[in-house]
Amino acid sequence: MNRSAIITRNIWILSLVSLCTDVASEMLYPVMPVYLKSIGFTIVFIGVLEGFAEATAGLSKGYFGNLSDKTGRRVPFVQIGYTLSAVSKPMMAAFIYPLWIFFARTTDRLGKGIRTGARDALLSDEATPETKGRVFGFHRSMDTLGAVLGPLLAILFLQAHPGAYSTMFLLAFIPGVLAIAFTMLIREKRKILPERVVRPGFLDFLKYWRRSPAQYRQLAGALLVFTLFNSSDVFLLLKIKEAGMSDGMVIGMYVFYNLIYALASYPLGAFADRFGMKRVFASGLLLFAAVYAGMAFAASWPVFAALFFLYGLYAAATEGVAKAWITNICDKKDTATAIGTLTAFQSVGALVASSLAGLIWYNAGSGATFLLSAAAAAVVAFYLSRFFR
Repeated sequence: MNRSAIITRNIWILSLVSLCTDVASEMLYPVMPVYLKSIGFTIVFIGVLEGFAEATAGLSKGYFGNLSDKTGRRVPFVQIGYTLSAVSKPMMAAFIYPLWIFFARTTDRLGKGIRTGARDALLSDEATPETKGRVFGFHRSMDTLGAVLGPLLAILFLQAHPGAYSTMFLLAFIPGVLAIAFTMLIREKRKILPERVVRPGFLDFLKYWRRSPAQYRQLAGALLVFTLFNSSDVFLLLKIKEAGMSDGMVIGMYVFYNLIYALASYPLGAFADRFGMKRVFASGLLLFAAVYAGMAFAASWPVFAALFFLYGLYAAATEGVAKAWITNICDKKDTATAIGTLTAFQSVGALVASSLAGLIWYNAGSGATFLLSAAAAAVVAFYLSRFFR
């Protein structure tokens, strides 16, 4: 099957939507902490803000994924979710009151929660079990390309207009509007629905864990164990700073990682389709283990560059592949719920992982933080390779 037959019109549109949205988000990623500090937020307050925003995204992913399956609708959730994320950007620059900033940031994360399950279900509906690695890989590739373009645009803008953070938030609205426009072109396949749809409770998605296939619980459980030791990428960037590298080098490494991630996602998705999801995903975890073990001892930019190259391959071998794997296991009518439930748990796990990493770093140093994560990834890779069927 040729690539043009695999990447359908809907997949292209959803991928362009993700690219535009990521350009908008990643333009602001390097400057968000600096901007918040400039308007009076303390480090503790920033931590509370981000924690609350991520918790909102996590819980809403489960609820809205479940609601999407119950109603049989996908496109409205995608449209509303991306619209909320787009409008949150200029909201951050409109007022600087703490409560308003909390509202704006939470609006962005709520948008992500609303759209995630429905969008991934749409992608799954466009694929067959034999092509899902490539479909999700292509989408991740386009999405991550935004994470390359966004920081580069931010660097260029800040070189010309140092400190103009509020203007950047307004400019980020432009790719956000493009994303909204693209969502209007998505075509949804009509489904036969029951005459009366019972709206689920906010935490009803948790019931899916009990009724899900045993394979889903086995795989999701392994992914969640890994999540508990997979701290924020901020710690990788902090390690570069700890080694004495410049701010430009830090941003450059982040862009380089995303570039490798974007370029490798589709080919590794194709590998997963041909040689099996488990083999590619477990190999990705071993790459993660190698990178984090190396980070414990790295001290020069060539070593960091090599490690971030491998880290891009790890992301390409796991992010899209995990979703493709999950959608092949679950029932088609539960796709959004299955993904929403897993990503909800992962959001909570990510908060735990970053908190744990920070405590270990503070008490035992960066080396211990990275070595523990490396060991956990190797154990999960061994478990999936040896015991998962």
